Amino acid sequence: MLGRRDDEFSLLRPFRQVLSTLRRPRQTAPAPHRDDPDAVVDCAVYAAGLRRAEPGQPRQVPFPEAARLARRRRDAFVWLGLHEPDRATMARIAEVFGLHELFAERATSGGHRPGMETAGEVTRLVLRAARYVEHDRLTDTSEVVETGDITLLIGRWFAITVRHGPVGPLGAVREELEKRPDVLRHGPWAVAYAVGSRLVDSYLDVAGHVERDLETLEEEIFSTGRSAGIAHIYQLKREMVEFKRAVLPLADPFAQVLAARDLPAGLRPYLGDVRGRLSRAVERVAGFDDLLNSILQARLAQISIAQNDDMRKIAAWAAIAAVPTVIAGIYGMNFTVIPGLDSPFGFPGAMGTMAVLCGGLYWRLKKTGWL
Repeated sequence: MLGRRDDEFSLLRPFRQVLSTLRRPRQTAPAPHRDDPDAVVDCAVYAAGLRRAEPGQPRQVPFPEAARLARRRRDAFVWLGLHEPDRATMARIAEVFGLHELFAERATSGGHRPGMETAGEVTRLVLRAARYVEHDRLTDTSEVVETGDITLLIGRWFAITVRHGPVGPLGAVREELEKRPDVLRHGPWAVAYAVGSRLVDSYLDVAGHVERDLETLEEEIFSTGRSAGIAHIYQLKREMVEFKRAVLPLADPFAQVLAARDLPAGLRPYLGDVRGRLSRAVERVAGFDDLLNSILQARLAQISIAQNDDMRKIAAWAAIAAVPTVIAGIYGMNFTVIPGLDSPFGFPGAMGTMAVLCGGLYWRLKKTGWL
């Protein structure tokens, strides 16, 4: 009987192994990290000044496919627009477009100073976008200017724009540039011109709004009513510091762009015009600091004058109050021989003397402007 059971168990052992493998939970491999699809705003291939797309394909082309299509034509290039990409997405883009690893790493974060640098055949151009924040009245916490970062990676057959922050969307820039095929046919540097031109125009627009704020602040300072506080002026100065950091350092990168050897000759007049408008913006923004300092000095002088007026008023009233204090102190001394002490007219005489002296002092101080 035992031998027969052993034979039965040996025959059922393979079936039990199969059942145990079926019951055992499967170990799933971790899903591979995919690129962030929300980071890609738009991607297109341009050739001969026109946007190209394969028949039956969507208007926005995946960037690996766009890179393949651009390499097939000598006069074609890719414009890839990104908004706050993560490291995985930029690593994939760097692999497809042959970017330097430092360029890809810096493109994942904002807050960079405007500048230009080159690594191999790729040029990195960092710009700062600015936008005026509407407000009813300037306070000590009002946000006047909001800024953001735009990084351009320009290669021989591609232009990659990376934007950080809500400021400076480039959808309208792409639409306007697509309506100008004569400019767009100059290649990737046409994208740098279009972006730079839009940013400089935004600087001039912000400068116009800030000038109106400064005029309003100046009117409040010299008005007869309640003037603006020092905190309001300092808040506007802080906002102007942020605006200056976006505008003033941009002159050197534009000079380097105009001196670049691979810049198409047809774009030099356009970029020269942008540089001229940038110079006007720089002069206006630099003048804001002098005007704000003048307003601040005027307000400090007003506060100093007001404090002096208060001190003179306090001193004048103290002088008037000293007269009855002295007379009352003299007659309050415990002496027996004081003129008029025993006279029935002593008290009225002392009170009259106090009133005459106090009135005379008040009239004199009022005439001299102390009261």
